[in-house]
Amino acid sequence: MFWHMIFKTLIRQKGKMLMIAFTVVLGVSLSTAMMNVMLGVGDKVNRELKVYGANITVRHKDAALMSDLYGLTEGLGVNDKFLYEDDVLKLKSIFWGFNILDFAPMLDGKAMLNNSNEVNLIGTWPEKHAILSTGEELNTGLKSLRTWWDIQGEWLKENDDDFVMLGKLIAEKYKINIGDSITLNNKNFIVKGIFHDGGQADEKILMTLPAVQNLMNLHGKISEIEVSALTTPDNDLARKAAQDPRSLSPDEYETWYCTAYVSAICHQIQEVITDGVAKPVRQVAESEGTILNKTTLLMILITILSSIGSALAISNLITASVIERSQELGLLKALGAYNWQIVLLVLIEVMLTGLFGGVAGYFLGIGFAQIIGQTVFGSYIEIAKMVILIVAVILFFVTLLGSVPAIRYLMALKPTEVLHGK
Repeated sequence: MFWHMIFKTLIRQKGKMLMIAFTVVLGVSLSTAMMNVMLGVGDKVNRELKVYGANITVRHKDAALMSDLYGLTEGLGVNDKFLYEDDVLKLKSIFWGFNILDFAPMLDGKAMLNNSNEVNLIGTWPEKHAILSTGEELNTGLKSLRTWWDIQGEWLKENDDDFVMLGKLIAEKYKINIGDSITLNNKNFIVKGIFHDGGQADEKILMTLPAVQNLMNLHGKISEIEVSALTTPDNDLARKAAQDPRSLSPDEYETWYCTAYVSAICHQIQEVITDGVAKPVRQVAESEGTILNKTTLLMILITILSSIGSALAISNLITASVIERSQELGLLKALGAYNWQIVLLVLIEVMLTGLFGGVAGYFLGIGFAQIIGQTVFGSYIEIAKMVILIVAVILFFVTLLGSVPAIRYLMALKPTEVLHGK
């Protein structure tokens, strides 16, 4: 009899029940989309921000010390301290090696341009295809770290040791064009491209790392390494570890070491790079964390507001439905039904309607999440299974809270009044 009454009510008031279901569909779909995007957005936001370059630099410990203490970028103690090129690929062997997306060794140098003017050189891996000791193959290089450069001509290739790229300012200063031949320390090179960096690099000449090493007689040496890594935004633990990892308790150290904080990744890099000191580029690293936190907060706020909006809409629809059925419900009271039985009857009707809307809303929300992923990040959003449980809990409480005004009306309903049409 109980379930028969529920079924008849759902059929008889199908208009209002469909409106309740539609309201639930809208709220659940938006919540599902936002939570899936929120849980899967971290790496995607970080990857989008990688277009702004490296977020970690590795230098020789003595050169880094001179720079920190005296602000020196050249001179004794800076330009005569080097890392080893053979150590560069060890970056992929650290605990968080999979979070290191791109990297490039750099070697600064100077040479005589056309036997008349001293110019600054940058030696690097423009492109690099490498095979690690594990058998893994990877492609990296400066080209992946300088996606914002405005290039005329072509990028250097991995083995273009006889070619160079000129910064825009130096090309304009000496009136050198693409395809021209220049000499650097009496060795001939062909200009393959001109780049515009917008910074000091516009006054430099870019070459392959072996070419600069040969010109400077610094075989196997590099000045620094630029690293682009996916990181987790800093919290109090990360900031404490950045001050001194030795101040952490064993449990804190394990948590910090096994989380992709920029300080943890820097610490692990220092473990594999001989005499190296890894430091975050704070402007980039902090911007990543700030943007990610604000994006997450925005998703949470949208989810909360959509849930509140759904609860208010459901409340109005359920109350209207109960008022419309007041004589029917008053009759049930007059025949001896308890308040809790009538409340249970109404709640089950609403919960069943909400369940139908919730299932439809969940799958619609997955579709919205993929549209957001493709539109904003150019890739699919991974579906998080835990969202099902979260959505179910939200749906239950939203429906329950939306039913509160109707329940209060039912508790106060007097059979004698409603049966007389009052």
